[in-house]
Amino acid sequence: MRKVFYFTCFLFLFSCKNKKTEKVIYPRQVGDITYDVKLDNPNFIPCNGDDKILQYFNTGKGVEYRGGKKEIKDLFEKNYTHVKVDESGLIRIRFIVNCKGETGRFRVIQMSDNYEQFTFDDRITNQLLMITQGLDGWKEKENHGTKIDYYQYLTFKIEKGNLIEILP
Repeated sequence: MRKVFYFTCFLFLFSCKNKKTEKVIYPRQVGDITYDVKLDNPNFIPCNGDDKILQYFNTGKGVEYRGGKKEIKDLFEKNYTHVKVDESGLIRIRFIVNCKGETGRFRVIQMSDNYEQFTFDDRITNQLLMITQGLDGWKEKENHGTKIDYYQYLTFKIEKGNLIEILP
C-alpha cells in the first residue's frame, strides 16, 4: 500500500514540474484587429490594452456618435461623391474607438450583392475610408464605471456607385 502511495506522490510531483508555456496563435475573439505596422497609425493606442477591447455588442447601446446616426448619414451625404461604375454590394469598415473617443486600426471588407468577396473601385472605398477616418464625434463609453475601448463598424450599401444606405 505504501508503494502505491509513494508512486502516486511521485507522479503528482513529477507532473507539476512539466509546465508548458504555449504561444497564443489565435486572436482573443473572432474579428479582433491586431496592430499592423504597415496599415495603422502608431500614435493610436487603446487605453486598456489589446486584450480588453469590447465588441460593439457588449454594451448593447448601438452606434454612439455625437448627433446620432443622422449626423453620420448627413456627413456622408455631404462628402461622398458618386462614382459612375456598375458596381453594387456592401462595404464594411471596422475600427477601434478608444476610451478618449479616438479611432484607429481601420479594416475594410468588401462583398458583392451575393455576399461574395468583391473589390470595388478604389475611388469608392478610399472615399468611404477617408470620411470614416475623419469622423470625430465618437462617444466615450463606460462599462461598470470604467472607461472602455470598443470595436465599431459602419456598413455601406452601394448600388451602381451610389451610396444608398449606412448600417447599423
